[in-house]
Parts: sequence; structure tokens; C-alpha cells
Amino acid sequence: MTYTLDLNPDELLTTTRTVRKRLDLERPVPMELIRECIEIALQAPSGSNRQTWHWLVITDAEKRAAVGEYYRRAVEQYLAGPGAAGKLHADDPERGPVQRRVGDSVAYLGERMGQVPVLVIPCLEVRKLPAGNQAGLWGSILPSAWSYMLAARARGLGTAWTTLHLTYEQEVSELLGLPEEIRQTALIPTAYTLGTGFKPAARQPLDDGLHIDGW
Repeated sequence: MTYTLDLNPDELLTTTRTVRKRLDLERPVPMELIRECIEIALQAPSGSNRQTWHWLVITDAEKRAAVGEYYRRAVEQYLAGPGAAGKLHADDPERGPVQRRVGDSVAYLGERMGQVPVLVIPCLEVRKLPAGNQAGLWGSILPSAWSYMLAARARGLGTAWTTLHLTYEQEVSELLGLPEEIRQTALIPTAYTLGTGFKPAARQPLDDGLHIDGW
């Protein structure tokens, strides 16, 4: 029987963090555990119940290293830009230090993505991207990907939602042999965590963004 952490639903939802520096890069992750997490993820909603999702799980060391190199290049470009996490709210005495820590952890993972034991890329089968509203399209895979991350957390695994590798989407698609109609959604590094105690993150007050019956 699979071991799961003693977390109630609210604790699971509020402590599933983006994990970068606390990923255990040395401990192998059994494929059976990844399959179990994806099985749970398949219970998420899908537009019109099409279920056109696909899950690319990368464990091969050379392929992980190659994807990691594309990610490293993308992170390097991201960190040099004005919108990098570590540069946001620089003058805010409360949020500034938090953002700098986030920036540091992004840089850390950027150098080590290729060493993470398992890389998971949730994909969606799409013949042609519509020109207009794509919320329904991506809404058919994002809840499933988040469910995967929740299931992983419950089993002592850490994950991070990343998309920077999509700067090199075509190159990664060719590397992994993806058909033309398969669209990558994210890159989710998955590993056991160094310790399992995670806390809710600091967030802006609810009333700063809550609007009832209008703006």
C-alpha cells in the first residue's frame, strides 16, 4: 500500500508548494508512484470530456540532461529580463526579500533541472490553436496537472510548475519525438523532498483581490 502523508484536504491544498531547492536529486522515484499520481490526475475535469491529454514522463538521464539544458538557457534569459521574480517589488520591504528568495531558487533549479530524477510534461492534443479565447482549451489540462502535483505532495514528492522551457518548445518537441498536434503545457520536475514539512505561503490579503457582484 502506498504511503501518504497525514494531511487533511485543507492542509494538502495549502502546503503544496513550488519546490526547487528541496528536491532530492539523488533518490530515485519509482515509476509506479508516478503512474499512481497520473491515474489520480485523470479524474480532473476535461472540456466536453474529450480527455485529449497526454503525459510525457522522462527518466532517461541523457534526455533529462538535454531538456535541462534548454531550461537552463531559458532561465538565464528570464533572469536577465525586467520581469524576473527576484526583481519584482524591489522597493517593498515585505515583498522584496520574498521575491529575491524566489529569484534565487529559480536560478538554483535552472542549473539543476536536468538532474531531477523525473521530468513530467503534461500535453494536450490540439490540431490547431484557435485565434480567440483559449481558456477552455488549456482548462482541459491545467486542472489535471495540478491534481498530479497534489497527488505527488501527498506521497512525499515535490514538484514545481514551470513553463520557461517553452522558449524552446520546438526543440524539446523534436528531442522527444512529439507529433505536430501535441502541445506541451508545462515542465514539472518531480522528486522526493528533503523533509516533508511545508507551510502555507505568504499571500496578499483576500480583500485586496475580492470583488462581489462587480468590480
